[in-house]
Amino acid sequence: MKIAAEYSFEAAHSLPLVPKDHKCHRVHGHNYRVEVSISGPVDARGFVIDYAELDAAVQPLIDELDHRYLNDIPGLENPTSEFLAVWLKGRIAAKSPFAPVIRIYETPRYWVEA
Repeated sequence: MKIAAEYSFEAAHSLPLVPKDHKCHRVHGHNYRVEVSISGPVDARGFVIDYAELDAAVQPLIDELDHRYLNDIPGLENPTSEFLAVWLKGRIAAKSPFAPVIRIYETPRYWVEA
């Protein structure tokens, strides 16, 4: 069984490892959309995980990212969407009995999954 929830946040970042003439080297922002899915067996309550438990694990992390300059957050000094997905996945997995799949949309067109 698989469940999922969607979250969103707005943040600014720059990518310091791309060439200086690359548009993403400059500070810019995104309206990020994050999908968190968890697969596993259905428990005695009838849940893979209670959505309230999932929100308790994920929402504080989303709040930590919202309206921030991502480069200032430890572990996100080069905050590509790929690194952001790995950052979220590790922190959510530490709070959940299952390994989440994280999909991050930095625009409606482009997404990454970890």
